[in-house]
Amino acid sequence: MGLRVLSALDAAKIQYYHFKAIIVAGMGLFTDAYDLFCIPPIMKLLGRVYYEDNRDDKYQIPQAVLATMLGTVLLGTVIGQLVFGPKPAFLPVWGFFRFFLGLGIGGDYPLSATIMSEFSNKNTRGAFIAAVFSMQGLGILASSTVTMVVSKTFEAAASKNLSNDHTPEDADIAWRVILMLGAVPAGLTYYWRMMMPETARYTALVENNALQAAKDMEKVLDVSICHIAEDDPIQPPQNPPSYPLFSMQFLRVHGMDLFSCATTWLILDIAFYSSSLFQSQIYKKHLGLQRHYCL
Repeated sequence: MGLRVLSALDAAKIQYYHFKAIIVAGMGLFTDAYDLFCIPPIMKLLGRVYYEDNRDDKYQIPQAVLATMLGTVLLGTVIGQLVFGPKPAFLPVWGFFRFFLGLGIGGDYPLSATIMSEFSNKNTRGAFIAAVFSMQGLGILASSTVTMVVSKTFEAAASKNLSNDHTPEDADIAWRVILMLGAVPAGLTYYWRMMMPETARYTALVENNALQAAKDMEKVLDVSICHIAEDDPIQPPQNPPSYPLFSMQFLRVHGMDLFSCATTWLILDIAFYSSSLFQSQIYKKHLGLQRHYCL
């Protein structure tokens, strides 16, 4: 049966491909964290570039615009375009793509964990999944590092005769470079994941093809399991599910589990991302920090 193939995978020793899977699956979380957490410093750069003439709060993006731009990662562009109005054209366009980035990030979290869990053996599955999610911390660190390096590079390239109260013209390029660099790990992740075979657990249990699952795993893992599948091929389930994904039957069977899991993630993300994305405003208001310390 296909369960014998899966048992062989659970007993497989740790190999090079397991660590490669950590990088491939974790690179998605790395990219997610980079693209999300580079937003707050970029907001500061946008304030320096596009809101230099504000009399009341110089270099500061208006709170309504700031909240809407950050909210487009989750809420889309409908509210964003109402607030932006005739502002520069990049604002609604940026909000549009940040919305779809948010959809992709939301889908990548469970996908990365699933990829790693299905490639892992039984004894190291938890540790490997934790290693994948630790890539998020590296992405946060990378976003801050890249922002500081790019900003310092453009500052050094600007004329030394500029006053401290003047924003160099090249600053308009700096925030674009920071966002552009986030596409590099995203492109690598797309390529690597397209090169990965389907996981054996999905092929054996969902597609009912234990032989193909064994062949796929033998290409990447040093295990010999084809003879298991050939000697005892998987049999179709007695009562295969006949309901589609978007149906009342699916909702009755899996709806409560899906809702519970999604709700816990939602509650966690409200606290986690709101405190992270608005931390400069929180520190400035409640800790009394000066404006230039809140970049």
